[in-house]
Amino acid sequence: MEKHIQSKKKKGRHMAGKFIALIQLLLSVGLIAVVWNSGLLPAKYIASMVILLLVLFGFCFGIQYVKSRLNIVGIVLSALISICLAGGLFYTMQAAQIMKDVGGASYKTDNMIVVVKKDDPAANLLAAKNYRFGVQTAVDKDNNQKMVEDVQKVIGRDMKLEEYATLQEEAEALLKGRIDAAIYNEAFNGILEDAIEDYSSEIRILYQYGIDTPIEPEETDVEEPFNIYISGIDVSGPITTNSRSDVNIIMTVNPKTKKILLTTTPRDYFVQIPGVSGEQRDKLTHAGIYGVDVSMNTLEQLYGIDISYYARVNFTSLITIVDALGGIDVHSDYDFKALGFSFKKGINHLNGEESLAFSRERYSFESGDNQRGKNQEAVLTAILQKAMSPAILTSANEILRNISDCVETNMTQDEMSRLINMQLSSGTAWTIESAAAAGQGDNQACYSSGSQLLYVMWPDEDSVRQIAEKMKNVREEK
Repeated sequence: MEKHIQSKKKKGRHMAGKFIALIQLLLSVGLIAVVWNSGLLPAKYIASMVILLLVLFGFCFGIQYVKSRLNIVGIVLSALISICLAGGLFYTMQAAQIMKDVGGASYKTDNMIVVVKKDDPAANLLAAKNYRFGVQTAVDKDNNQKMVEDVQKVIGRDMKLEEYATLQEEAEALLKGRIDAAIYNEAFNGILEDAIEDYSSEIRILYQYGIDTPIEPEETDVEEPFNIYISGIDVSGPITTNSRSDVNIIMTVNPKTKKILLTTTPRDYFVQIPGVSGEQRDKLTHAGIYGVDVSMNTLEQLYGIDISYYARVNFTSLITIVDALGGIDVHSDYDFKALGFSFKKGINHLNGEESLAFSRERYSFESGDNQRGKNQEAVLTAILQKAMSPAILTSANEILRNISDCVETNMTQDEMSRLINMQLSSGTAWTIESAAAAGQGDNQACYSSGSQLLYVMWPDEDSVRQIAEKMKNVREEK
């Protein structure tokens, strides 16, 4: 009887072992299928994975036919492998989904607002239906008209509307009580803050309405040289919202030669904005108010290039990325202090907060914004070098998970996967070079701000020409 019981126990263990091994097999097939469909890994790596997983399954399943306690070892081993496979399956599916969420952006958002004075009693738009509204007619006319129509629909009647020649005149009319509410694009708040002291503290947003506009995608082969526009913005709302661009870097990438050229263009560069300002000039940073595509068009016209992709990053994501990478090593041209941090000439190991302070400082340098642009390039170079190293494998999931709400790109998941696949296939280190456009400071009236004189930088034509030539050389190098 005892032998019969022991025999039944052994058969039970063997059956359990085979069952767990079959679960292991199903998870193996699932992981291989997900990795294959993601396009992240080269075929040679997937082939090695298939062989390894089949060998492990064969061992764990076959050992269940051995008439000894070794089958217990097989059960434990199969269970551990299954747990690892389940984790890998979840990790890969999550990474693919986040890349899908971050990539493939196809629209821009204009956040139109109605503002009143901070002590105004109206709690909502309906309470302001008898107010005198103001709107400016100089710029952004289409969005202003859409917003006027939306407000009238909400309040259920035609509004009392006053028109002003400039945004600043409209804002001053609100503050002086000549109108009760002002309508404009929230992206213009930065300009008003520069023009009117303490403007933000004197008003509050009563109502807002998002207007989405499609951005036409471009057909691009990521295996051929291409340009990416990296726009650094400072927004608290959705990353798709139009905003001034304080960081303007063009990344010229040649996948064949593994070479990258980072070109910084000062935010105050005094340029024409295609399709917006006509013959009048404006600051490059103001182009972002009209959409990331307008910033791209402006830089394309400046350098005579095509820009296929863009990536918009806010300051929160910079901190997240650097911390997730475990910090970065950044070269500084000077000793300086910023936002409570000290930086030495030479290599500095920086965390996220320190990297942000390093990137934003300009008042410590005689060349001001020019040196800030070089520092931003140094930070981006350090991020790229760290991201292309094996260190990225231990932190990639954390980075992807944390930056999904503060990074936006029109590069699709498939294109990102192909780039990662190419890098893993070759394993070759990239060469990163940098260039910075130069210019001469001045005070001029800008298209987006009316007659008010603002600090601008006239482009140095020789500098622009030389950079355009560098970009061409990187793209055409074989």
